[in-house]
Amino acid sequence: MNDPAGAVAVPLMLLVAALSVIARRFGVPSPMLMLVAGTAIAFVPGMPALSLTPAIVLLWLLPPLLYSSGVGMSWRGFRSSLRPIMLLAIGLVLATASAIAALAHVALGMPWAVGFVLGAIVSPPDAVAPIAILRALHLPRRLVTILEGESLVNDATALVTLSFATAAVVTGGFSFTSAVMEFVAILVGEIVLGIVVGWLMLRVRQFAADARAEVLLALATPYIAFWPAHAAGGSGVIACVASGLYVSWNGRRLIRPDTRLQGYFIWDLVVWATEAVIFFLAGLQAREVFGALGDGTWTRAVVAGVLVTLAVVVVRFAWVFAATYLPRKIFPGITRANPAPGWRFTFMIAFCGLRGAVSLVAALLVPATIDGQPFPERNVVLFATYCVVVFTLVGLGSALPAVARRLGIDRVGADEAAQNAHEEQEARLSGIEAAQRFLTSTPAPSAAEARALLGDELSQRRAMALHRREGQCGAAEMQDVMLRLEMIGVERAAISDAYEANHLTDEARRRIERELDLEEARLRQSLAR
Repeated sequence: MNDPAGAVAVPLMLLVAALSVIARRFGVPSPMLMLVAGTAIAFVPGMPALSLTPAIVLLWLLPPLLYSSGVGMSWRGFRSSLRPIMLLAIGLVLATASAIAALAHVALGMPWAVGFVLGAIVSPPDAVAPIAILRALHLPRRLVTILEGESLVNDATALVTLSFATAAVVTGGFSFTSAVMEFVAILVGEIVLGIVVGWLMLRVRQFAADARAEVLLALATPYIAFWPAHAAGGSGVIACVASGLYVSWNGRRLIRPDTRLQGYFIWDLVVWATEAVIFFLAGLQAREVFGALGDGTWTRAVVAGVLVTLAVVVVRFAWVFAATYLPRKIFPGITRANPAPGWRFTFMIAFCGLRGAVSLVAALLVPATIDGQPFPERNVVLFATYCVVVFTLVGLGSALPAVARRLGIDRVGADEAAQNAHEEQEARLSGIEAAQRFLTSTPAPSAAEARALLGDELSQRRAMALHRREGQCGAAEMQDVMLRLEMIGVERAAISDAYEANHLTDEARRRIERELDLEEARLRQSLAR
C-alpha cells in the first residue's frame, strides 16, 4: 500500500494513545507530555520532518475545541465574570503585545511592526493545559470560569492583532483608528453570526429528531460558525465561541436526552484526540524551528527567547494585580458590587499564563517572504515563541499543583465542592419527592401494583439521598455500588452465554447491553461522587 497520509496517521494515533496512557498512569498533564514527547521525537536520527500546516490547525482542529469549550461553559458563570474575563482576554492580550513590541524594539532592535507580530503571537494563554490541571485539582469554580472565559476570547484578540501587525510589516503603515473600528466590527459581527448559527442548528437538530443525525449536525456546527467569519477577514474564534455559549444556554431545552448521551461520548473522544494531536504536532516542529537558525543568529535568538519569556510572565502578574485592585481603589462602587478577591486568588490567576499550540501555530502563520524578500526576523520570532511555549507549559504547568497547595486554594475548592455536593443532594431529594407526589396523585386503579413497585423504588432512592445529605453513606453505600457492578458483570456474562448459544438475536443483545451500559455508567458516576 502506497498511502503517505495513512503511513503518518496510523503511527500518530498509536503514539497519542500510548502517551495518553502514560500520562494518566504517572499523573502528568497530557498536553505537557505530548509537547515534550513530540520535541524529543523530532530530533530522533532519521525521523522525517513532519511540518504542521497552520491552515489545518486553524480551519479543522481549532473550531471543535473552541465550540466544545463554549458548550461546556456555564453562560451564567461567564456573564457574572464578564468584567475580569474581558480585562484578561482583551486588555491583557493588547498590553502583552505592546510590552513585547517595545522590548523587542529597544532591546533587540526589531522594527516596531515585527515586535507587534511577536507580541501578538505570544500574548494569548492556552485554552487546554491549565484548565485540565485546575479541574483535576478541584479549585474554586469562579477561578476556573475566569480562566476558561479568558481562553475562549483571547485567541480572537491575538489573531486579529497579528493580522494588523503583519499587514503593517507588509505595507509599512498602520492606522490606530481604523484598527479599532475594524476590531469592534469583527467582534460584533462574529457574536451575531455565532448566535444565529447556534439558534439555527438547534432548530435543525430539533427538527431532525434523530440522535445520530443530531450528533453529526453538532459536529458540523463549529465549522459552520468558524469558516464564514474567517473567510470574511475575521478570526472565526468569537463566532465559534458565541455559538457554543448559545447552545450551552438553550440546548438543555431543545436537545433530547438520548442525543445528549451519545454526544457526551463522541465529543469527549473528539476533543481528547484533537488536543493531543495538536500538542504532539507542536512538539514535532522543534527541529524546523531550531534548524532555521543560522550560526550567526543563535545568540540573538536565545537572548530573544529568554527576554520575551520573562516579559510574558512579568506583564501578566503586573496586569492581573493592577486590574484587580486599582479600579476598586479609584471606583469604590466596583467593590460594593463585586468585592475584591484575596491575593491568593489573584496570584493563581496570574500564575496560569501557560502558552500552547495556538501561539506556535500563529508563529507559523507568519509569511516566509514579503514581495520576494525574507520576512524580517521570522526565525527569531519562531524560536522565541517556542521558548515561551515550552517554559510556560512545562515549567509553570508542572508547578501549578504545588502552587495551588501552597496557597491553600485547593482547600477553598474542596469546601466549595462539599457545598455543591450538599446542594446537589437537596436537588435530588426535591426531584424524588416530586416524583413521589406525582405517583400518589396518579389515578388509574388498575395500575395500583405498578404504583406500589415504583413507590418502593422511590422510597429507596429517597432514603439513599437522605443518607448522603447527612453524610451517613460511606463504606456501606460503596459496598452496595460495588456489589451492583459485580451483578452487572454476572449479567453480562449470562447474556454473552445466551448469545453464544444462539438463544438471543443481535438486536436483543445490543438493547440489553445498552441498558447495562447506562446502569453501569450511573453506578460508576455514583462511585466517583
